[in-house]
Amino acid sequence: MTEDRLDRLEAHVAEQERVIEDLSEALALQRKDIERLKARLAASDNRIAELEAGIPVAAPEKPPHY
Repeated sequence: MTEDRLDRLEAHVAEQERVIEDLSEALALQRKDIERLKARLAASDNRIAELEAGIPVAAPEKPPHY
């Protein structure tokens, strides 16, 4: 193996390691965002359930033309 080829391979490996680290960082940020959004969705679901529980069920009414 020539010295030039070895240098290119080492540079390529270093670039791949950087890309993997960048992707890992992006994945960690997305995971945090997903967890935060899941918590907000659960809170919204709970709030909607609370609001729906407080609404009285309306009796079916006949339309005014009857």
